[in-house]
Amino acid sequence: MLILILIAMTASLYLIFIVVPTDVNLGISQRIFYIHVPLAVLSLIPPILVFATSMVYLVKRSPQWDAIAHSSVEVGLLFTTLALITGSIWARPTWGVWWTWDPVLTTFLILWLVYLGYLLIRSYSTDPDRRARFSAIVGILGSINALAVYLASELWRTIHPDKVIGPTAQENALDPSIQLGILVSFIAILLLFVYTIIFRTKLHTATDQIGSIQTQLDDLVHSIVRK
Repeated sequence: MLILILIAMTASLYLIFIVVPTDVNLGISQRIFYIHVPLAVLSLIPPILVFATSMVYLVKRSPQWDAIAHSSVEVGLLFTTLALITGSIWARPTWGVWWTWDPVLTTFLILWLVYLGYLLIRSYSTDPDRRARFSAIVGILGSINALAVYLASELWRTIHPDKVIGPTAQENALDPSIQLGILVSFIAILLLFVYTIIFRTKLHTATDQIGSIQTQLDDLVHSIVRK
């Protein structure tokens, strides 16, 4: 999978800097658009995963589902951070400012704060079951904000560009060469997204297993000492 990611990333960079034409108005800064859009779109996938896995965890109380939710939030925080950074770089030459309290940007920042809050709750709780339950509740409630992010441009007045991909995007909104550039970049970043979630899930599962073994060993040692 790492080889596929490397190939896709290489193809994406080739299209972005060699094949895709430079925008006459925005200049070279427009090329970050091909990175920003996939990052922003994929930042809305973790809330769906968190909502589903958190609901399943509350029903089954299986640590595996909690590990997937935890990993999804970590990756979501990474992708929203990168999307906010690349978006600010794009906004500076386009709007003349690094940041503006546009509805799309504001709801996206709230999503970032939800991810951060989720991880902070996990870090302050020592009991595994309580940590997982509280995190699941925060994850379920916070996931609703992802819908507001996507619909922000439809619900409120915004200076953010119209959607170029997705169910509400206009047909033929992009030039074919630009569509190809976004598609390849999206595939490359999607592969990285999937790989990172799988890797973090396995890591959290292994960590939980080690913690469980450590607890059992501590209990055994304490029982031997008491005897």
